[in-house]
Amino acid sequence: MIHYFGGPITPDVCAIRAWKGRHAFISFAHQQQMDLAASICQSFALDNGAFSLWKAKRATNWTAYYEWVSSWSTHPGFDFSVVPDVIDGTEAENDALLQEWPLARHLGAPVWHTNESLERLARLARDWPRVCLGSSGDHDVSNVSRAVPHLQRSIRRIADGRGRPHCKLHGLRMLNPAIFTQIPLSSADSTNLARNIGIDKAWTGSYRPASRETRALIIAERTEAFNSAAALPPLPDEGVFG
Repeated sequence: MIHYFGGPITPDVCAIRAWKGRHAFISFAHQQQMDLAASICQSFALDNGAFSLWKAKRATNWTAYYEWVSSWSTHPGFDFSVVPDVIDGTEAENDALLQEWPLARHLGAPVWHTNESLERLARLARDWPRVCLGSSGDHDVSNVSRAVPHLQRSIRRIADGRGRPHCKLHGLRMLNPAIFTQIPLSSADSTNLARNIGIDKAWTGSYRPASRETRALIIAERTEAFNSAAALPPLPDEGVFG
């Protein structure tokens, strides 16, 4: 599984420590470290920034996003970009954005939200080489005990007889070992590293690392010590995959 660490990670010296030789997830809403990430990372993926723009009540400009993705898509380190989606939108609204996507499908990954139908998930998995899983509502990833069982049930709809999904799956905001070790993801991202290196009270004890650079390295190494599940677990009481 590819572990993408989201930015911005400040200051730049911390970003260098966290990203060098690793993988970055850069948001359209926060592009200031794009050049840095592209120069030191093994690879990077681009996020449409819809969630950040929605929280900040800022308007979206998808034409500018398409141009941004296109400009980076030929970089050797580019992996994929997240196709625009509407936060709290309907399936019809999100499908309309899929129709608008002007680039090759292997350059983009549509978002299936956990409050959407399994029929839409099956359609996306059939038509696209990679699908992003976005959590929301009662199944938001902030509640692991609710999110994981729902994701497992949903992914089973697009899995083969061995519990392996038919397309690559990326977990949005799912770079938590409690989540990705229980579902078969090809990749996941999180801004946990960027947010926590500056919270002093989160680092206590006799061996508390004082510098943010060291904290960034510790979080990255601890996260990468875990891999995703290779397949879904067997169905309870049946010992087989559904």
